[in-house]
Amino acid sequence: MLRSSNPILSKQDAFTPAAPQYNQNPYDQSPTGYPQYPGQPQAPVESLEGRMTLDDVVTKTAVTMGVLIITAALAWMFVPAGLYFPLLIGSGLIGFVVVMIVAFRRQVSPGLVLLYAGIEGIFIGMISKVFETMYSGIVVQAVIGTFAAAAVTLAAYKFFNIRVTPKFRKVVFIATIAFALAILINFLLALAGVNLGLRDSGTGAISLLAVAFSLLGAVLAVLNLVLDFDYIEQGVAMGAPASESWRGAFGLTVTMVWLYIEILRLLSYLRR
Repeated sequence: MLRSSNPILSKQDAFTPAAPQYNQNPYDQSPTGYPQYPGQPQAPVESLEGRMTLDDVVTKTAVTMGVLIITAALAWMFVPAGLYFPLLIGSGLIGFVVVMIVAFRRQVSPGLVLLYAGIEGIFIGMISKVFETMYSGIVVQAVIGTFAAAAVTLAAYKFFNIRVTPKFRKVVFIATIAFALAILINFLLALAGVNLGLRDSGTGAISLLAVAFSLLGAVLAVLNLVLDFDYIEQGVAMGAPASESWRGAFGLTVTMVWLYIEILRLLSYLRR
């Protein structure tokens, strides 16, 4: 049974074409309505919505990323300085909630995926604006670094024929969940005035713990990209329902946003 360690793509049976909600033939009947008995040839039952394809995933990823980029650009250009931090915090929290909703839904909703892209676009626009104000030119460097890292990861996955083992999935899954919990705890404590040092404030001396934490985050994001590529490839090979292309696009978008944030932070440390 197909599994992924990416929390966004780890829903049980998400890419299993024989799952009941997609392709179940109830009461063990043939498409003609007559019961089928042991030894009788089984008539194939095709899914009405078609199969997931790589082109489908690429198209939906482009749409999702396009919505995110456009929203980020609009937030960058039109949000006044006094609303940077309120929108940054608000969009970050709402985006996290939407991610959890999509991750735990049995069937992915294109509307929720695009809603996430819009909300996360506001978050990306605000955090980019804050960093650009402190370090001129850093956003362009972070964007180039993010897409370069993703391209190198995809090339390595394809040309070196990387195979994802169950142990590898398990380790990355546990590390990703632990990292996300640490980020959430650090964020909530920061709102209460307590600084654990996992995220640098952007002023004063650079915390080695913050640098190490961002490096760990960037490495985990790259490893999750490998798992995303592997999971989508397996889903296409197994004939997953076409609607699951949205889940693949969603998982890639979440991972790319994560990678961008970690690279942005690492560049800010180098710029200092």
